[in-house]
Amino acid sequence: MNKSFSRLARHAVVALALGCVAGSALAQDLTKLKFTLDWRFEGPAAPFLLAKAKGYFAAEGLDVTIDAGAGSAGAFTRVATGAYDMGFTDFNALVEYDAKNPESKLQALYMVYNYTPAAVVTLKKSGITKPADLVGKTLAAPVFDAGRKAFPAFAKSNKFDPASVKWQTVDPAIRETLLAKGEVDGITGFSFTSVLNMEARGVKESDLSVMLYNDYGVELYGNAIIASPKFLAEKPKAVEGFLRAFNKALKESIANPDEAATYVKKQDALVDLALETRRLKMALNSVVVTPEAKANGLGSVTEERMRKSVAETVAAYDLKTTPDAKELFNPAFLPAKAERMVK
Repeated sequence: MNKSFSRLARHAVVALALGCVAGSALAQDLTKLKFTLDWRFEGPAAPFLLAKAKGYFAAEGLDVTIDAGAGSAGAFTRVATGAYDMGFTDFNALVEYDAKNPESKLQALYMVYNYTPAAVVTLKKSGITKPADLVGKTLAAPVFDAGRKAFPAFAKSNKFDPASVKWQTVDPAIRETLLAKGEVDGITGFSFTSVLNMEARGVKESDLSVMLYNDYGVELYGNAIIASPKFLAEKPKAVEGFLRAFNKALKESIANPDEAATYVKKQDALVDLALETRRLKMALNSVVVTPEAKANGLGSVTEERMRKSVAETVAAYDLKTTPDAKELFNPAFLPAKAERMVK
């Protein structure tokens, strides 16, 4: 009996060792992929974090590292320089970069935000209720803020001179504070960021006027997943796998945002789960699940609107050349349309 037990024990040790070796080999076979977000670990980052936590990336043979960002411009630079393989950033930053660096070959691959979340936010008590009311007023935003940079497109769509508005350049951390204190007339920023930041400063959403750019004639697309040309050329299957895993996680986030937001909390224990759940829902409802996305599938674009979006960015950013819209967005790596459809 002791000999039998001893043989079993030896077999168990050998099996365990082989399992460890196999597991180690499997881990080594995974393709490492560095991914940068555009901002902190907040609600809208949930699909990326969910895909990693649930093993969707690993199932595609990927070992994905997800890092927080400090703005779309920074995230874009990380990918453009090759420091990161893929990233999540404002599509209009890509338009600007390509106009200045036409040989860059950087491309967007999955349009997550079907519209820009950029908005002008004011206090209702100020009496500013429509775009024309902004004439002669002072707005605050960082110089790199997507809403500030695209403001000329917003002004043009609403027939007033963008130069009629004064700007106060501020750090993102104090933008909403200045508006809450009434020290500026309004701010620009992503709607789901600014509205909830205002609430954190004691201002109710019902006391705010939020003018989303896409509600006022602006055709701009929003944030997209991009990849460095080198990684795209060398690891196309990894890119396809990443997008498949993300698409699966995004659909799950749409179906159950309350559960999806918990992955943000698991990533950063200090976040307010209720707040980030609301932020995620606001992002999904306002710029992800749009009529265009429902018709054509998540992640895609339409050729006509893409041309308009690029033209608006070129005019708003005062760019000297107009990039070829077809070169900026590459749909070849998208999952099948049936997999991207959403109700």
